[in-house]
Amino acid sequence: MSDAILQARGLSKKFAGFTAVDNMDLDVERGSIHALIGPNGAGKTTVFNMLTRFIASTSGSIVYDGTDITRHSPTAVANRGMVRSFQISAIFPHLSVLDNVRVALQQHLGLSYHFWRSSRVLESLNDRAMALLEEVGLAEFADVISVELAYGRKRALEIATTLALDPRLMLLDEPTQGMSSEDVGKVTALIQQVSAKRTILMVEHNLKVVESLADKITVLNRGEILAEGPYAEVSRDPAVRQAYMGTEDV
Repeated sequence: MSDAILQARGLSKKFAGFTAVDNMDLDVERGSIHALIGPNGAGKTTVFNMLTRFIASTSGSIVYDGTDITRHSPTAVANRGMVRSFQISAIFPHLSVLDNVRVALQQHLGLSYHFWRSSRVLESLNDRAMALLEEVGLAEFADVISVELAYGRKRALEIATTLALDPRLMLLDEPTQGMSSEDVGKVTALIQQVSAKRTILMVEHNLKVVESLADKITVLNRGEILAEGPYAEVSRDPAVRQAYMGTEDV
């Protein structure tokens, strides 16, 4: 029996007569890693923006964990445990690694971040912050200024700040974009690790990453679902090969 933590029905988005996403149905099963893939311009980021309410859908509905969130604000959606990390690393580059996580923890606790808070208040967050850094392999870099981190470690820090918001559903937008093969392997392993306690919906261009991680794949093309299923099944679909490669013979 289906246990979908996220369901979209008839989701569409039109921009000045251009249909970016057209009547899309999506089910993300609780505890799974679900990949949303497709060629450039397929509508993947628009779907992410609608699901997280950064843009309003033209039509359709979104139900998260049993609650209709179609008209909720992005903050309300995040507070319910559906948290998105962005394609471009969204960290404070001139704060330390530890302070970046403490900022996210204060946000989750309903506190605004102030540099003049007493050391006692800030240090009360240290154990949880360090535990999150340990989880993503960054504990030894706690005192490093974030701008000095290698690119792959910046993405790991972004995942740590996302985890600080205690998500039940994480939406990862191109988590391995622009990485070396070594960093891709590290971040792939990290995503696998953090998925043990939560559901992940990810947009990813690297099909090797998708193959190794995803339980289910939804392929978008020109705003519509082209195929859906396990990687082994979807990768053999002639329509998918045509959309990606321009030929059915791969």
